[in-house]
Amino acid sequence: MAEPSLDASSTRLGSTRLCARLSGIIPPVTTPFDAAGDLDLDVLVAHVETYNRPKLAGYLAFGSNGEAVHLSADERRRVLETLRRTAVPGRLVIAGVNEQSTAAAIAATEQAAAAGADAVLVITPYFYKSAMTQNVLKTFFREVASASPLPVLVYNIPQNTGVTVSPSTLAQLAEHPNLVGVKDSSGNLGALTETIRRVPSEFAVIVGNAGILYPALMMGATGGILAVACVAPEACIELFEAAQAGKHVRARDLQQRLSPLASLVTTEFGIPGLKAACELAGLAASHPRPPLMPVTASQRQRIADVLAETGFC
Repeated sequence: MAEPSLDASSTRLGSTRLCARLSGIIPPVTTPFDAAGDLDLDVLVAHVETYNRPKLAGYLAFGSNGEAVHLSADERRRVLETLRRTAVPGRLVIAGVNEQSTAAAIAATEQAAAAGADAVLVITPYFYKSAMTQNVLKTFFREVASASPLPVLVYNIPQNTGVTVSPSTLAQLAEHPNLVGVKDSSGNLGALTETIRRVPSEFAVIVGNAGILYPALMMGATGGILAVACVAPEACIELFEAAQAGKHVRARDLQQRLSPLASLVTTEFGIPGLKAACELAGLAASHPRPPLMPVTASQRQRIADVLAETGFC
């Protein structure tokens, strides 16, 4: 596939400006469904209006916590248009791209642009994971970025995909004027630190694992896209601001309080746990889409207990 020509200077300038907006905390907004499994845009509006109040850097639609794999192309369009319309004007809206082919990923970036996104977060292809060498990944992301009408962030989440983008590969991808950053959800602080060391300052390195938010910020990460920020956005913002201000005792305290909740709504109970925690924290109720099932009564009670212990609800 031939790469379209780019005006590298103007693209890099736009990318640098976007990187400045990729500093802070962004919730990966959940996609609400009703009890029958149908999309519930009224609940989405209520959620976004809640997130409009804290000093969040933006919103991510169709991250892993947005159940992107459960949505049709038309549903993704409706969700993104609703989010854009409801969001604080000027606040960043990122759309996840979760396609397996280069052509489909490019088409998804175009659809995201038409629906009002500011940038796209593109996952590594993973179905044929044994074929996803670092050279294949470099070619994929460069071709998508060259054709995308929006700036592109790389989504590195090997625990879900079985595919890892190495720090060396990210450093080479950072040379592309339309590749603006990476969301690294691996939880590998060593690899994250090496990525930060290798990439230029205008390439945003965003942590996607709340358990290492504070140390990642200390190593130079620009912010976090965190499931727990859907439940406790103010606490995540306070941690970020404390770290930026050198208030390390406060930042460490918040990290220690957030980590148990973050673990419950990601690795332990996943999306059903996240949606239950959001409801317990005061957001409008929504259901996971089958085959995902709601949490059990005992799991819900455990989440409620952790929320009470941490003081985040």
